[in-house]
Amino acid sequence: MSVKELLDEPQLGLQLVAGGRGLGHAITWSHTSDLPNLWEWVSPGVLLMTNGLSIPAEPDAQVQLAASLVDAGAVALAVGEKMHSPDFSDEFLAACDNLPLPLVSVPYPLPFMAISRSIAEASLLEESRRIKQTARIYDLLRKATTPGETWSQLLSGIGEEIRARLFVVDDRCLHPWQPGDASLPADVLERVRRISSESTAETRHFLWSSDGGDTMLAMEIPTHPHALLVVLPEGQARPDGVVLLHTATVLGLGLSRSALSMESRYRSGGEFLLQSFAGRVGAAEAARRLEDFGLPAGDMRLVSVPAQAEAGLPQVHRSLWRHGVNSVCVMGEGKLHLLVSEHCPEQLLSHIFDAKLPIGLSTPVGVDEIQRGLRESLWALGQAIAQGVRLVGYSEDAPWFGMAGHRDGAALVQRLLGPVIEHDRANRTEFMLTLRSYLENQRSAQKVAALLFVHRQTIIYRIRKICELTGLDLAETSSVAQLWLAFQVHEAMGSADRP
Repeated sequence: MSVKELLDEPQLGLQLVAGGRGLGHAITWSHTSDLPNLWEWVSPGVLLMTNGLSIPAEPDAQVQLAASLVDAGAVALAVGEKMHSPDFSDEFLAACDNLPLPLVSVPYPLPFMAISRSIAEASLLEESRRIKQTARIYDLLRKATTPGETWSQLLSGIGEEIRARLFVVDDRCLHPWQPGDASLPADVLERVRRISSESTAETRHFLWSSDGGDTMLAMEIPTHPHALLVVLPEGQARPDGVVLLHTATVLGLGLSRSALSMESRYRSGGEFLLQSFAGRVGAAEAARRLEDFGLPAGDMRLVSVPAQAEAGLPQVHRSLWRHGVNSVCVMGEGKLHLLVSEHCPEQLLSHIFDAKLPIGLSTPVGVDEIQRGLRESLWALGQAIAQGVRLVGYSEDAPWFGMAGHRDGAALVQRLLGPVIEHDRANRTEFMLTLRSYLENQRSAQKVAALLFVHRQTIIYRIRKICELTGLDLAETSSVAQLWLAFQVHEAMGSADRP
């Protein structure tokens, strides 16, 4: 149904106020809204109906409203008379004529439902076409049964169906979401960056943009955070908005298939890495399993970062894979550890992790040196945290606290804290916790007792026993300094420094 055909419906009594040059616009659907920023609730081909609550009184704002509605794809604006709309300014009416945007007056008390019913009855044929097209899109997903190999076929098949080029990218960096996917063309990349920066959190999920006559849609894939679908229609006709929503759903299901296949490899990779850290995997077995994970038998590097919610293991694992880098990873003692090829660019590691996270990187290690790689990456992470820098690669030429490397640190921990650690292990005591709290609270037995919910005399007894185990007098500043340094190394190295 065209706007003119709607106006010609005698039972409705609609009147054209402005925008007569747009009477030939085809109406695909109708929508009612009195929310702010009316254009945010419009999809292409829609007749927008409103009681006028959201129409501004200022002439300039009214002109901006008309332009925004046209940019969003609205084919007409219907306003209920004798309701809440301010007077239409001459500038607004002129803008409707020039754009053109048909401005229609709805007589009181005609319900908007009557208009919607007339449009729906005229759109039955269009609705049938939409249903058939949607069914064909879901059938493409049914045919794509092999994860990874058929993803590109699914993407191109849907593109052919809706007559558009499709790209799925990460909205944080705009890189392709899956390895092997086409990158956004340079001009499209700049347009996506621009409209993303100009949009609000409420409108970012569905953004149409027109630039020099070329239209583009950027919309979120709701089942995958940060997955952004970019649609470049072929020709001037825009794909149907409802079909596009189904397209996003189908692509989300396709991405889920890939994620499920990655999940199995992620879990088995974590188990392998824990066994390697404990020294329970031989070189031959490690080489075979690493080949299954897509890692070369040559040199690799261990990466350690502090574990935080925004840097969860599955997300990091998939993010590396999306950038063409295979990895195995595991979480342990508040840190996230990854094993990657030595050819993994350091810039990529900085890219996939939050900018606030320090990164420790080992030297290249072989399949039988993964334990050494863990010690080196933890040592480098401790240096990065202490120095306040983003990424540190392990080197014995860069001393930390006067120690040349992790071997010196492990020796210091074993010499000063080893007896205390062993006493806790053998007797199930909490001397290490007590000692750390004692050093962190200005050696106040009263404060430590309150923190650990024990009597002050208990803390005094524990400190006396710790002095006996270490052979140090905690009343001496030199002894406190040695133990504090040993604790810094122990916290940085975690389980890697334990005998």
